[in-house]
Amino acid sequence: MKSALKIGVGFATAGRRDILTEALRELARQTRLPDGVIICPAADADYDPALAAGLPYPILVAKGPRGLAAQRNAILNVAQDYAILVFFDDDFLASPSYLAELELCFAAQPSVVALSGRVIADGIMGPGLSVAAARAALSAFDDPSPVEPITDQYNAYGCNMALRLAPIHAYGLRFDENLPLYSWLEDVDFCRRLAPYGRIAKNARMIGVHLGVKGGRTSGVRFGYSQVANPFYLWRKGSFRFDLAARQMGRNLLANFSKLLRPEPWVDRGGRARGNALAFLDLIRGRLDPRRILELD
Repeated sequence: MKSALKIGVGFATAGRRDILTEALRELARQTRLPDGVIICPAADADYDPALAAGLPYPILVAKGPRGLAAQRNAILNVAQDYAILVFFDDDFLASPSYLAELELCFAAQPSVVALSGRVIADGIMGPGLSVAAARAALSAFDDPSPVEPITDQYNAYGCNMALRLAPIHAYGLRFDENLPLYSWLEDVDFCRRLAPYGRIAKNARMIGVHLGVKGGRTSGVRFGYSQVANPFYLWRKGSFRFDLAARQMGRNLLANFSKLLRPEPWVDRGGRARGNALAFLDLIRGRLDPRRILELD
């Protein structure tokens, strides 16, 4: 029996027109197509509207200020008619069964309000993956479904985060735009504010690959500042446990300063370390704020 759930997919994108094009084409391979796709580009050049004519689902373009949190809010603002909205990063490729499995899960689990899938390859921790490598990984993946595919988690992974919209619209929940630009940890903050209204879960049958494309991301200095400012801000706000915030900051500091002499070619360790240091100086001065990255070069 066909589910009554109306499912939309949202893409907040910046500076990755070609990668977004591949993601939209890959989405057309879903066995359960989305009922609509909402794209919020940071600039008009970030999306090719000519693509829409060749895709088997409707596309709506939303307008919003640059920044992941702000662009995702622009998408939420126009997604009033959907039951479920899936936020995919513009460099995330989902297996053809992803939306079908998602629909089954949300229909069978009414207590689930946020859900992410199983990322079988993630280029975010390395130089990144090509589209061809991601498609090959999806094609080659052959793993029996676990007996208990649905497990609880602290937050959904933002690169593939599906949300039940009823409580979000009912309580006026939105992403925190005090986390500007890359909006690092916006997924943690949003999920923890959504958690009082239901389960935050992971579905191991929803498979995908995150390319971890480096282009279009914020500068090393700005990201380094965010690595300290954002977890500290979320802890003070009450949406991130202190132990997790401290662990997150410590892990990043150790990685940045220990690899200064031999940095990975794809990571600006010097910039990140400088951003870390600037953030701690601002903490001492009593002016640490995630929005300060807008003032940094």
